[in-house]
Amino acid sequence: MTVRVRMAPSPTGEPHIGNIRTAIFNWLFARRMGGQFILRIEDTDRVRYQPETIPLMMDGLRWLGIDWDEGPGLEELRQAGVQDAEKYAVGGPYGPYIQSGRLALYHQVAEELIERGWAYRCNCSEERLAQVRAEQRARKLPIMYDRHCRDLPPGAVPPDEPHVIRLKVPLEGQTVVHDVIKGDVVFDNAGIDDQVLLKSDGFPTYHLAVVVDDHEMRITHIARGDDWIPSTPKRILIYQAMGWTPPIYCHVPLVNGPDGKKLSKRHGATSISEFRRLGYLPEALFNFLALLGWSPGEGEEGEILSRQELIERFDLFRVNRASATFSYDKLDWMNGVYIRSLSTEELLERLIPVWQEAGLVPTPCPEAMRPLLRQIVPLVQERLKRLTEVVEWTDFFFREIEPPKAEVLVPKGLDVAGTLDVLQRAYERLAALESFDAASIETALRGLVEEMGLKSGQVLGTLRWATSNKPVSPPLFGSLAALGRERTLARLAASQRELQSSLPG
Repeated sequence: MTVRVRMAPSPTGEPHIGNIRTAIFNWLFARRMGGQFILRIEDTDRVRYQPETIPLMMDGLRWLGIDWDEGPGLEELRQAGVQDAEKYAVGGPYGPYIQSGRLALYHQVAEELIERGWAYRCNCSEERLAQVRAEQRARKLPIMYDRHCRDLPPGAVPPDEPHVIRLKVPLEGQTVVHDVIKGDVVFDNAGIDDQVLLKSDGFPTYHLAVVVDDHEMRITHIARGDDWIPSTPKRILIYQAMGWTPPIYCHVPLVNGPDGKKLSKRHGATSISEFRRLGYLPEALFNFLALLGWSPGEGEEGEILSRQELIERFDLFRVNRASATFSYDKLDWMNGVYIRSLSTEELLERLIPVWQEAGLVPTPCPEAMRPLLRQIVPLVQERLKRLTEVVEWTDFFFREIEPPKAEVLVPKGLDVAGTLDVLQRAYERLAALESFDAASIETALRGLVEEMGLKSGQVLGTLRWATSNKPVSPPLFGSLAALGRERTLARLAASQRELQSSLPG
């Protein structure tokens, strides 16, 4: 059997990162088994439909390195109003890959279900349905349709008048969901609602469309969040009614925040674009999500795994049963590991857009500016957990700074006069250097510390404040070399003037 799995997002907003984690599981499984990963757009919720989110989803997947073997074609995307449709068109033999292109087929299946005795027409008004729900709440009963139209005689609800088509769930017996992670999950049919399959606007509900699409697209395995389990028996019943073989179900645990509750915006970023904007590397986020609820197994404790290693080791049927916990601290750690693994040139290319977004580097980046940027990158590479942190670490290289106030320039154990002496001597030493490189600067300043009989922190801390106006900065000697002699001396002189202005009289 050729494995065929899918990601089927609804364009009602950007997908939650938990759904992206599930998409990664599907993608890894397909690649591990030599199968196909299909992207299908489920646009039947016309009230919340946002076509502009379709390219956002596709961009996010591609940024993460998730490709799809089949998906919406060029004309489908154009009809959906997707800009630059050429960038995303893939196509395939089992289209359409956008649900609204299958409306005629959904109607055909719904009518066939009626003919088979597995569905019926219902013309109950919204007012009546609201009254039924209110009475059920008052009596503390399950909220479900009361089957008012279920046994009406044929023709009682004319096909050409507004109505919905509902699933005719058996009143007795049980429906079993066979799940490779959860085992068999049994549902009493009496507790399953006569779910709407086809709405009065002619669009199918998710329950009908997903079954028809999965059948037509030859989907073999469905891996999705275990919060979908309660609605799965409705799909099993449709498969039974149509005489179709259901796919293999694999319900994976949900992703929770550190507090044990379902991951949401109150915990932090929850969409790909947010993580991207915050400075996470796609390979780090992919690695992190792949291990969220699954691990390579005993004896394989390493958590930094390449994409190929993840493909070779991934086992969909060994996903944990317990909910996974999303740790932003762990993601920061992993992202830092990936940042440190990049070459200077690779990290430079990742950082330039961040500096540009902050207004520190022009767009496009001038070639004459790159030598300076290459000097800066090694100074911050060991310190970064996220790319965006580079702005706070390095803005003083690009912008003029205000001279620090006397209270921060004067270190513990020195007074203003003593600090002025430090700045003046440092100025003279640095001005006299033949080569203004990090090694020469370090030799000169460490010699000054020894000559003055002071602690390194007293001298170097004052110089750090004077040249960056920060209590913590990248390594001082490399930073001064990157600033250059002229700007370094100008900042030391400005700090001297600031201190002199604070002297009495």
